[in-house]
Amino acid sequence: MENKLTIGIEGKIEQFVTKDDTAAKYGSGLVEVFATPAMIALMEKTCLTSILEYLNEGFNTVGTEVNIKHLKATPVGKKVICHSVLQSIEGKKLIFSVEAFDEEGKIGEGTHTRYIIDVKKFMEKL
Repeated sequence: MENKLTIGIEGKIEQFVTKDDTAAKYGSGLVEVFATPAMIALMEKTCLTSILEYLNEGFNTVGTEVNIKHLKATPVGKKVICHSVLQSIEGKKLIFSVEAFDEEGKIGEGTHTRYIIDVKKFMEKL
């Protein structure tokens, strides 16, 4: 049975930046602003959750590539909103465009690639 994915599926997640999301906490920097790894994780999660309902039972996706620009710092306490759009479906390969915004404007953008997996087969190969 084929998955029900179509180009144009959109995702959106909002979160507030906490001290656990900062560069100082991640170790990717020394200041308490939204860490690039935290932004990338939010982008991946947005892409992942946007398509879960379209996958057949027993299937999921794994992230394999990120091409992201972190454009601006966001302090603790500010809201971050991430948007994703499924741009391309090439067999099991899914390519998304992603953007993140805080209350002041765009803070990040780029692309994210995920692959559809059969979870059982994937775990057996590890």
